[in-house]
Amino acid sequence: MQIDLTGRTALVTGSTQGIGRAIAATLADAGARVAINGRRAEGVAATIDELRAESPDRVLVPATGDVSDAAGAAEVLASVGDVDVLVNNLGVFGAVPALEIDDEQWRRYFEVNVLAAVRLIRAVLPGMTGRGWGRVLNIASDSAIVIPAEMIHYGVSKTALLGVSRAFAKEAAGTGVTVNSVIAGPTHTGGVEKFVYELVDPDLPWDEAQREFMRVHRPQSLLQRLIEPEEIANLVAYLSSPLASATTGAAVRVDGGYVDSIVP
Repeated sequence: MQIDLTGRTALVTGSTQGIGRAIAATLADAGARVAINGRRAEGVAATIDELRAESPDRVLVPATGDVSDAAGAAEVLASVGDVDVLVNNLGVFGAVPALEIDDEQWRRYFEVNVLAAVRLIRAVLPGMTGRGWGRVLNIASDSAIVIPAEMIHYGVSKTALLGVSRAFAKEAAGTGVTVNSVIAGPTHTGGVEKFVYELVDPDLPWDEAQREFMRVHRPQSLLQRLIEPEEIANLVAYLSSPLASATTGAAVRVDGGYVDSIVP
């Protein structure tokens, strides 16, 4: 199969690092014009320079702004133009005991992990349906299904994102636009490395720390290692392409077998 996104514009939120950066690179390699999003202009510019250094043929544009804020989202969309592929990747997570999560933290997690996606979908979906083609991908998590005791606010926000995806897929029914969730499993990013060391001995070398984290905190993983961001990006690229035209309203797993289920 050949994934060709030539002539398409993709916006990947939170794409200066981690999974978002890997998704942006993969979509650009498939021919898309990709908008790199982050809150700080210098970070966006540095990421674009790095991605172009890796592959000069990538077509990348800056889209600076905080999409968890209405004004920031409007700024980002104005800098990008028509969006054909929207990847809502931006998210926050962190370990907090359940009874210590206050109202402000709950609101922040829903603002960033749920409402930012809703806001952008609401803005770009009419254009997509009017053109008769579009892809919306919401990056969810295994935590949406297996709520982690150490961060229930994160898990519940990702559960809500699954519902958002299914609902907007119904709104786009019959238009040529697909809306899906990607359920990412435990993934190796800089933020996750920090999170791992919050839960295991911080003096352990990384390989040992990762194995200990998976053994104690994610024992149901069949992969028995953290997923690399590029492995998430490969699935996103497929779902963003014309090849995935019959997949919509779905929650597609790339979780290393973490979720103990025989259905998606």
